[in-house]
Amino acid sequence: MAQPPRNRPHLWIEGGGDTERYTRPPQKIETQGPPARNRRGHADALTAAIGEAIIAGHDQIAAREDNIAEGIPGFYLEMQISPNQWEALKSLGNRKQHIEVVTVKPMPEGAGEQVIEATVFIPETAEAYFRDKVTAYRNEDTRNGNPKNQTLVASLDTVRIASVQSLFTDPPELYPANRQVVWWEVWLRKGTWDRFVRVVGRLNVQRKDHTISFREREVTLVLANEETMSRIVRNCDAVAELRIAKDTPALFMQLGPAEAVNWTDDILHRIAAPGGDSPSVCLLDSGVTQAHPLIQPALDLLDMHTYDPAWGTGDTVPQWMGHGTAMSGLALYGDLQPHIVGTALVALSHKLESVKILPPAGQNDPDLYGDITRQAVASAEIQAPDRQRVVCMAVTSAPVPSGHPSSWSAAVDELCFDEDNRRLVILAAGNIRDGIDPAVYPNRNDVMPVEDPAQSWNALTVGAFTEKVNVIDPAYAGWEPVAPSGEISPASRTSNGWQRQWPVKPDVVFEGGNYATDAGAPAEPIDDLQLLTTHSRPNIRMFDVMGDTSAATALAANLAGRIMAARPELRPETVRGLIVHSAEWTPAMFAQIEGQSKTQMEAMLRRYGYGVPDFGRALMSAMNDLTLMVEDELTPFEKSGSNAKTRDMKVHRLPWPTDALTELGEMEVQFRLTLSYFIEPNPGERGWSRRHRYASHNLRFAVKHATESLAEFRRRINKVAREEEEGLPVGPVAADKWLLGPKIQTRGSIHSDWWSGSAADLAERDAIGIFPVGGWWKEKPYLGRADTATRYSLIVSIKAPGAVTDIYTPVANQIAVPVVVG
Repeated sequence: MAQPPRNRPHLWIEGGGDTERYTRPPQKIETQGPPARNRRGHADALTAAIGEAIIAGHDQIAAREDNIAEGIPGFYLEMQISPNQWEALKSLGNRKQHIEVVTVKPMPEGAGEQVIEATVFIPETAEAYFRDKVTAYRNEDTRNGNPKNQTLVASLDTVRIASVQSLFTDPPELYPANRQVVWWEVWLRKGTWDRFVRVVGRLNVQRKDHTISFREREVTLVLANEETMSRIVRNCDAVAELRIAKDTPALFMQLGPAEAVNWTDDILHRIAAPGGDSPSVCLLDSGVTQAHPLIQPALDLLDMHTYDPAWGTGDTVPQWMGHGTAMSGLALYGDLQPHIVGTALVALSHKLESVKILPPAGQNDPDLYGDITRQAVASAEIQAPDRQRVVCMAVTSAPVPSGHPSSWSAAVDELCFDEDNRRLVILAAGNIRDGIDPAVYPNRNDVMPVEDPAQSWNALTVGAFTEKVNVIDPAYAGWEPVAPSGEISPASRTSNGWQRQWPVKPDVVFEGGNYATDAGAPAEPIDDLQLLTTHSRPNIRMFDVMGDTSAATALAANLAGRIMAARPELRPETVRGLIVHSAEWTPAMFAQIEGQSKTQMEAMLRRYGYGVPDFGRALMSAMNDLTLMVEDELTPFEKSGSNAKTRDMKVHRLPWPTDALTELGEMEVQFRLTLSYFIEPNPGERGWSRRHRYASHNLRFAVKHATESLAEFRRRINKVAREEEEGLPVGPVAADKWLLGPKIQTRGSIHSDWWSGSAADLAERDAIGIFPVGGWWKEKPYLGRADTATRYSLIVSIKAPGAVTDIYTPVANQIAVPVVVG
């Protein structure tokens, strides 16, 4: 277990003592010499063993893959040294010949003395080094009459080719067996980081971006099984040591009260509280324990509310198991574990607000939840009317088999659309509650529909995925994770059973932890595979664990709060759009999507949403990675007599880096477009035909073709709008080279898709059209909304992976995005 932080200063004593010369007493040095050996026999045995190891090393070098390998060709030797012969280790390395001792570990040998096992990297050019040492030991003496190299050679028991397990320095019981994919802690030889990254990238192996640097080592995390790790080691000279990434919540759940307080005190000394004008995450849940020391800096007593004053505002422990306080910790900090084990400043970007909507006993009437949600949001807004906030709710009700709106989901849509006060609401997709059977994962997730009110069009609905696969707790030795890293979390629900006219849900996925199983035993959400957060009873325990879509939803709210703090001028529609736009599928998800039919692609979209969002991608561009944002509005329709007709479209001429893209020529680039807007709901079970549409309006996007003039582009969009107006089937707007295509990208009120093609082709695609295609504002003009304007947010990105051309600066030097009103 990690040790509590040293957060107390050493005691200081003023100087002034007398200085004396240190006199060393005579030393009696006791050493244990090398074991007695049959010199010739021992040398012959070692020569044979080294020869076999070198042959095996040649095979490994020959197996290096030319299009992958980097660094000095070589191999690793595992050397077993007699017990207590630590002096021999000094003779194993040779800097001039680039021979390096990478690991040393005592190996248990019964209850007696321990054999020392050392692993050494040997460049191909120095393969004869140890064989020559043994030959000199066999045939030559020193001037004192002892065999040459006696300290080293006489201490060697045997030498053999090393394996991945030779580099593994954790206890043997933690070694991942049976092709288990885990997060490895990879310790790299200094100066080898760049080539290691290239090798891992060529092997399509997932790794974490962050590293820890020491004087002689750099440490990173890599997701792999033993076979893949063997390929990495074989193709790169970088790896010095392997361990299992093992800072899991279980370590902190086992802390005693005093230890937990020490860890909490340390993080409290590093917290920078949010400022007075910071945005907030408004939690609609079971209440919050405001007295928790990690919650207090961000939650004022005035910002604690309740739907029913008789309930109080604090968290209800017996009924809801401290759910609201656990949500608070994640919404405020994200996963607490990195902050606890780290030493950096913890700057809180946003505040918390809490509205208790769950009763301390019993359940609310499901029919009341729409009104409860409205009143809960209103109570927070009355207290702080000028504060920006994201509303976060992980409370769900019954599953939604078909995707139809409910009174609750429609109330959420109204809250978001409110023309006087647009709001960002984040909802959980809901969890599978009747046990997790590993035998039917993940197919069962696809038939377990999202729960009410997560079918809301305007809310950001969050599902759960997981990267947590390392089981460290000895109590669960032999247990394996249910979900592979990068896949859907075992309890997360999907919208695969819905009718296809309804939105894709979840919109995105965040970390929701994993379950573990042991040879047919029911799967359990063990502590190792959950997220660390705050406990509702800090007088008993400081830390708790949380998982599933509740944890994922809290993390989504955390991201939204950080975006609002960084860019307070952005509309709620834009914040939602940025979260979706920044989402990417993990390699495991993309493997299920790449090359599939559009039908199968939509099924995976309804499982994973648009993927896993990222704060850096949401707000930052790179030299070869450019993102543009546009916030605008249009009036989709206008009343014409007793009817309504289409009125506006808009064409955005983008400040494209045309010269830079043209310079890249046929290099493949990616272009992503996300359109985010809120609809006004019109609920009621009336068949959802053309005249009974739920959405007030729908918007579409189109991108100018490379060979199209602007006038031709406008005519193409107008044709689509006329087809919609005349009730004809709307043809595809732009199906060329789009990953999802128009039939999938047009569900709901947020649309996102990827285009791939040559940079030269993209250079001429410098205009985007936004236009309406119907809704009840148009179909029911007698309701008086036909002339209503609507806002939208448009986000576009260009990625030129591997390009050194600067596509960012040419655009940054341009002042504005001109708009042509159609």
